[in-house]
Amino acid sequence: MERDRSATVLRMQVTGRATPPIVRDRQELAAIFAGGFIGTFARAALAQSITERPDQWPWATFAVNMLGAALLGYLITRLQERLPPSLYRRALLGTGLCGGLTTFSTMALELAKMIEGGQPALAAAYAVASLGGGFALVFAATKLVRRAGVWR
Repeated sequence: MERDRSATVLRMQVTGRATPPIVRDRQELAAIFAGGFIGTFARAALAQSITERPDQWPWATFAVNMLGAALLGYLITRLQERLPPSLYRRALLGTGLCGGLTTFSTMALELAKMIEGGQPALAAAYAVASLGGGFALVFAATKLVRRAGVWR
């Protein structure tokens, strides 16, 4: 009881108001972990199969980011608009799988290496293609799900 009171006092000091304690759903965390494991393993396997140099297009990262964007658009739209509500599908597939599969940090590191390696045009093309392609694939996948009938 004292611990709960001290946590509330601490939250009041930090936020200026009493906020309810954070409730963590362990099954949701397990779903995120499982999806993240699968996504990260798939990305690592692809990255290991393709060797790249800083003066070349980073196909492995580009491929997983484009695949992840398409999957995210498809899965999240389908889960929210076409399937009955589920507490764990979105955590497993959206946050976990797609979050583990895609990698913004690797893309940023590759961009920095391209620029440092004297390839600013390649870096600019990669940045534009990655961001533009990702948005386009999310949009296209979302449209695809919305056009299709309800599949059960």
